[in-house]
Amino acid sequence: MNLLAFDTSTDTLCIAVQRADALWQHRGPGGAQSSAQLLPAIRRLMAEAGLEFQALDAIVFGRGPGSFTGLRTACAIAQGLAFGADVPVLPVDTLLAVAEAARAEHGCTEVVAVLDARMNEVYHAPYRWQGGAWQAAGETGVCAPELLQVPAGWAVAGNAQAAYGERLAPGARHLAALPTAAALLRLAPTLLAAQGSAPAAAALPLYIRDKVAQTTAERAAARLAAPPHP
Repeated sequence: MNLLAFDTSTDTLCIAVQRADALWQHRGPGGAQSSAQLLPAIRRLMAEAGLEFQALDAIVFGRGPGSFTGLRTACAIAQGLAFGADVPVLPVDTLLAVAEAARAEHGCTEVVAVLDARMNEVYHAPYRWQGGAWQAAGETGVCAPELLQVPAGWAVAGNAQAAYGERLAPGARHLAALPTAAALLRLAPTLLAAQGSAPAAAALPLYIRDKVAQTTAERAAARLAAPPHP
């Protein structure tokens, strides 16, 4: 299977190209640089793999949640490449990719995947590895770090602990993990078999929080609602 995968939902830009059993990868600074760096890096990696875009079976990308700018960049590039090459897309939840990265790197099978949502919040979703695939064990959401609920014995995986420290599930096992392009590629066969690919027009972001800015009153109310921390 020939696949291009990329994620720009965090401050790290990840790209991977799979040609049959061979793999080429690129990782670099993301964030504000993603919009300028993503397409040139994709072209370089595709050239290294000796692949034309028309030869791809699908373009796999992290659809969110994550950085609003990063998600718009990923969706625009995925959609443009898919329309231009007449190939389908496979949007993948970034928190699912975090869980897969944690499984591959740390052997986790019960994971609450988290990503820093900024504004004193984290994106979160629980997953359980069962029958050779990930199963959602609850809803995807966003909350203050102090309000994250973690079942006993489950790991918390993602990039949020670096930002919030002991405010985030202090009694849980924490693991660093990102929604890497390699994780997206490992998820792709199961997702393609279960739901199939989608047309280019389906390259749309998943927004969990539908507003970027909060008013002063909203921020004050959120602080009051959160439990005190040492």
